[in-house]
Amino acid sequence: MSSEQAVTISGLVRRFWVRVSITTVLVVLESVVTVLFPLFIGLAINGLLVDSMNGVIAFGALVAAAVILGSARRAYDTRAYAAIYETTASELVERERARGTDVSTVVARTRLLSEFVQFLETSLPGVANGSISLVGTLVILATINIPVFLGCLGVVLVVVVQYALTGRLNYRLNEGFNDELEGQVDAIASPDPVVARTHFRTLMRWSIRLSDLETVNYAVIFVAVIALLVYAPVALVDQTAEYGFVFAALMYVFQFTGDLEAFPYYVQQVIRLREISARLGDTGEDAAPA
Repeated sequence: MSSEQAVTISGLVRRFWVRVSITTVLVVLESVVTVLFPLFIGLAINGLLVDSMNGVIAFGALVAAAVILGSARRAYDTRAYAAIYETTASELVERERARGTDVSTVVARTRLLSEFVQFLETSLPGVANGSISLVGTLVILATINIPVFLGCLGVVLVVVVQYALTGRLNYRLNEGFNDELEGQVDAIASPDPVVARTHFRTLMRWSIRLSDLETVNYAVIFVAVIALLVYAPVALVDQTAEYGFVFAALMYVFQFTGDLEAFPYYVQQVIRLREISARLGDTGEDAAPA
């Protein structure tokens, strides 16, 4: 196994494909089960209105499946990604030592590497769940109420355009933040207190600029979400006959908006990891799968 390898999400996935595949299957199954919750609640309500318990029983079985799948995935993820970080961090330290990289940079880069593994363990399931939830919600809403479905598509378009406009700026801000972060150990070790104070002030400024950009993106998305929340109940009451499906559709709209509100966090992480990948990347060949 070569220690010379590019540090990227796709590289880690290819190398540790068995572990990642297992957790991906569990994530997909859990997400599919979860996205069906509002629909099954609506079916249960419709059933109760005609004195039938079949919908309630089906919803109970769905909840049990979600608990089992979610518990199994979390137990497996903790062990799998701890092993991945142990392997990759050790190799990174060995590689950087062989190159004569200073300790300050090695410490910073092992810290940055941990963000890749944390993304795979905690954020990637969220991205997968959010993506499946968005697609599933749109598909189900299209069968319940076309005007609400079109309203949701309009919000998705707003989000895509907003991040297309701000993506490059986001990358540059992350680049500046990480440049400063790599000098942290040297700044702390300096006998001159002004050096450390200047370092943390600069780091804070980069962090504030990143936060301000996130705030702008969030505000644009929030306005679009509020417009959808005002429009959806009116459209649903006017064009949806069964009470259970009205309730289910409203739940899907709230679920849809919740997924969109989490979107800025995941986009920020992906952009940050792209910049870290360029920083940690290498022209060497990928290691063999393990």
